Amino acid sequence: MCFPRWTSRMRRVSFLGCMALVAAGLASAQSITAFDQPEPSGSSSSQAGLSASGLQLAEFSLPEIPDPSPAAPASAASGAGQYGGQGAGAAKTNFLHNWTFEAGGGFNAPIGNDIPFITWGGNVNLGAGFRFSNRLSALLEYQFIDDKLPGAMLAAYGVSAGNAHINSITGSPVIDLFPKKSTGVYLVGGFGYYHKSTNLQDYEEVESFYGVYEEPVTVASVTSNQWGANAGLGIYHKLGGNLYGGDSTHTELFGEARYTFLHTPPPSASNGFGTTELIPVTLGLRF
Repeated sequence: MCFPRWTSRMRRVSFLGCMALVAAGLASAQSITAFDQPEPSGSSSSQAGLSASGLQLAEFSLPEIPDPSPAAPASAASGAGQYGGQGAGAAKTNFLHNWTFEAGGGFNAPIGNDIPFITWGGNVNLGAGFRFSNRLSALLEYQFIDDKLPGAMLAAYGVSAGNAHINSITGSPVIDLFPKKSTGVYLVGGFGYYHKSTNLQDYEEVESFYGVYEEPVTVASVTSNQWGANAGLGIYHKLGGNLYGGDSTHTELFGEARYTFLHTPPPSASNGFGTTELIPVTLGLRF
C-alpha cells in the first residue's frame, strides 16, 4: 500500500510550510522596525552624497536663535532703572538734576537815608544751590555792587571822583509760588555777610610810554564789615518746560528786585556814611 508513504510526504510538506510561514513573519517584523527607526548609515550615506555633489551643509546652516527667557530679567532690571529710579545711574542723575546755578547782572538805586552818600550803579550776581522740591530751593549767592558817589559829597571832600563797592555772601531761600507753570512768580530773601568800602579819588597825572594822562587815584577809603539782609520778588520763564513734569532741564530766565539793608556805621562815627539801603534789580539765567 502506498498510503503510509503518501502520509509521510504530506507531513514533510506541512512542516516545511510552517517553517516558511515563521520565516516570513520574522522578515516582516524586521522590515517594520527598520522603517520606524532610520539607520545612521543611511544618513551618513545621504550626507556623503550631498558632499559629493559639491554642497556644503555648513554654508546653509541657520543662525542660532537665542532663548528670550534669560534676557527678560535683564530687561526688567533695565526698565526699573530708567523708569523707577532704582538703578545707580538713575539715582546719580536725579541727584545732579536737583542742583541749580544762576548768573545775572543789573542795576541798583539807593533809597532812604543813604541817598546823600551813594548813587546809582551796577551789580553782578552768581549763585549755586539745591532744589529740595519743585517749590523750595536754597542758594548761596555772591553779589558785587559798584555805585558812584554823589557830586555834592565829592565837592564836600574836595575830590574829583569816588565809588562805593559792596561785596556780599548770603544764603537765600527761593519759594516758587506757581511751580507747575512755565511762567511764574517767586519769593526770595537772604541773610549774610556784607563788606562795604567807600573810596574817595582824585585825578593825578601819570607819565608813560604813550605820554602823559590822568587817572583816578584813591586818596581816602572807608571800609566796614557787617551783617545784612535782603528780600524781594521775582518772575521767571522756563525755557525747558516744567521741571517735574518730565522734562530733563529746568533752565529759566528770571528778573527780580530786592530790598537790601546794611547796618553800616552811622554818620556820627569816624568811619561811616550811614545805613545803606538799596534796591538791586537783576536779570539773569538760572539752570
